[in-house]
This record gives sequence, C-alpha cells and structure tokens, in this order.
Amino acid sequence: MCASCTQLKVVAIVQARMSSSRLPGKVLAPVMGQPMILRQLERLRRAERVDEIVVATSTEADDDAIAELCAQSGVTCFRGSLHDVLGRFVEAATASKADIVLRLTADCPLTDPRVVDGLTNHLLTGDYDYASNTLERSWPHGLDVEAITSEALETAGQETDDPYDREHVTPFLYNHPDRFTLSSYTGNSNQADLRLTVDYPEDLDVITRVYDALYPANAAFTTEDVVTYLAANPAIRALNSAHAAPPKPEA
Repeated sequence: MCASCTQLKVVAIVQARMSSSRLPGKVLAPVMGQPMILRQLERLRRAERVDEIVVATSTEADDDAIAELCAQSGVTCFRGSLHDVLGRFVEAATASKADIVLRLTADCPLTDPRVVDGLTNHLLTGDYDYASNTLERSWPHGLDVEAITSEALETAGQETDDPYDREHVTPFLYNHPDRFTLSSYTGNSNQADLRLTVDYPEDLDVITRVYDALYPANAAFTTEDVVTYLAANPAIRALNSAHAAPPKPEA
C-alpha cells in the first residue's frame, strides 16, 4: 500500500433511521440483549482500517431514540435530512474530516470487518473514486459496504438533484463511469444467495438464531462461521428464503 494511503482518514458512516417501512424500529430491535445497531458497531470496530465510526441519522423526532442510544454508548452521531441522505453523508463526512467514506446501513448486524478492511485497501491501492462489494455481488446480502473518496462524494452532493440519487447516496457515482473510476470487490466464492440483512421479521429471526448459536462462545465469529452454521441448519436458513432477493437497503 502507498505510504500516503496510511495517512488518509477512513470514516465508516452507518446510515440509520427508525421509520423503516418494512420493519419499523428494526435498528433498535434486541439481539442478544443489545440493540441491533450496537451489535453491528461492535463488529465494525474490529475493522483495522477504520479510524472513526459515525452513525448518521435524521433530525426527525422518530430518530431521537437513535441519537440518545449513541450518546449513552459513546458513539458519534450526526443528524441531517431524513430524505436527502446524500446531503446527510456529505455533511457527516465534512464534520468528521474524512478522506475516505465507508457507507454502511444499520440493518446489517453481521457486517464483516475483514470485508470492510479488504474493500478499503482495494480502493486505496487501486486509486479508485468508488468501490463496493455490491456492483458485482459475490458476498452474502448483509455484508454490503461502499468505499468513496470524500472528493467524489462531495461532487455527487453538489451536482445531482435527482431525488433517487439523493435518497440512495451513491447512484450518481456508479452511474457515471465516464467521470469516476469504479471497481468491484469480490470474494473467492459466490455466496450472493445468502441473506444476512434485516428487512423483515423472518430476517431478524435468522440473525437472532445466528447470534444465539455463535456469539456466546465467540464474540468475533466470522462469516465463515455463519455460513457453516446455516449449512448445518437448513431449516434456519430457510426462515427468510421467501425474501431471497432483498430490496434496496433502507436503514
């Protein structure tokens, strides 16, 4: 890795809101006695390339509970527009003085710190503007992460007024390959059929069972541990099979 790359500040910004249309309040749903978002942050803190973690929620009253939880837990929280999520990210990145922004959503309590580190290094060593493990899927749904330079993110924030771009943060970037250097970060095997995100009650049931089985013995359990457990327990994996192709994350 280039020497200057190690001096860049990498900030993971976790997008969170209480007003999910499919499963309201899911980010605070209990998982092993802790709100789901805290389980995700616990895993994200193990990423060696992340210098700071920020929870980005809205200024709406519904999201006061998220801000209060962050304050109680010592987590940095930035509040911005509910619908202009791109603007919220730009402002959070500016406030944290980020050089590289990692975008995650708070409905992924099985976030893999090794994937986060791998993607970050991939962006830096390739000198890309944007890289993700979602453009070309091989990782399970729920390990989603995007890496963006602060310059590219700011450009998107300045130049697009499209409501879809503003809501989903990154489409302006990956829909303009003529302007931004893009790259996919893929795994050694294709596990894109595995659903480890939380959009529906059945998803939360799967996540809860995974934590119940793995967490007490190993708080740092890996994606491989999850895959092995679900392979040995097909009935549990099948609980959310009706939602095999998840919609756009909305946390």
